[in-house]
Amino acid sequence: MLADTTHFAQRQLTIQSAWEFLDLTGTQPTQPFAKKRFTAIGECMVELAATGEGIFRQGFAGDTFNAAWHARRTLPPEWTVSYFTAVGDDSMSTRMLAFMRREGIETDRVRRMAGKSPGLYTIELNSGERSFNYWRDTSAARSLADDADVLTQAVEESDAILFSGITLAILSPAGRETLFAVLARARARGAMVVFDSNIRLRLWPHAAAAREAVMTAAGIATMALPTESDEAALFGETGQRAVAERYVAAGVTEVVVKAGPQPALIMWPRGHALLGPDQPINPVDTTGAGDSFNGSYVANRLLGHSPEVAARFAHVAAGRVIQAFGALV
Repeated sequence: MLADTTHFAQRQLTIQSAWEFLDLTGTQPTQPFAKKRFTAIGECMVELAATGEGIFRQGFAGDTFNAAWHARRTLPPEWTVSYFTAVGDDSMSTRMLAFMRREGIETDRVRRMAGKSPGLYTIELNSGERSFNYWRDTSAARSLADDADVLTQAVEESDAILFSGITLAILSPAGRETLFAVLARARARGAMVVFDSNIRLRLWPHAAAAREAVMTAAGIATMALPTESDEAALFGETGQRAVAERYVAAGVTEVVVKAGPQPALIMWPRGHALLGPDQPINPVDTTGAGDSFNGSYVANRLLGHSPEVAARFAHVAAGRVIQAFGALV
């Protein structure tokens, strides 16, 4: 189901702005992918974002969904951006899917499960930094990889597939193995497989399980988008370069090690670069900053832009997100 014309026109304006930005860099896209489908896999949740004393705004968000949302605003209309997850048969799940479609994201392959519902979280802020409370133990998305055939069909035509450490953490061990197998086949046929480690240790039974899953994912991914502080907490490394080199050694061909407001380290077969935002920004709410960076970066790489140009664009997107409340700006 296509988005309505109002939302489509808004996306066109956003896309035009993106191309104006790229024109200013003096670059042109080179050798974009011949096919036109980007799929993100994970959990979209009901979001309650604090906007004042005791006041919360209800929305829908989640790390990989946020990335898909920003990719939709960067990619031109001939690209399909799809989301794969599992939701319930309740009214909130129906509203969530309707929201995705209005935002231009395809939901045709989303699993609907009887008697299930989405997870929920709240965001509370302190000087722009956020803290979360989650209710996701019975989330339908925990079963998104239970059916290997459905999962395979969801990604079989995709040129790029994005998943995250949170995607892995919410699955059962058997579900993780199924997801790994499907993604490995996608990489073997030539798809770009993108992994954002997004490490949340409280979602894992113990750190060893998280380390094993992250490194298995690294061995399957072609692109990794880790965050330095997350990786240091789990692996004990010092410095972005050490993080990047570990991913490269695992088989990743392009790594972007994010460091919040500090420059990101990019490492790819033809070189490396350290690129940060053009200017410092006082954050209102940092929720979704890394997700917006991910979606914008991947979309620009799919359009054929260099890693440096993609990173510059991604920093602009993240800078806009942290100046407003909630994950989607």
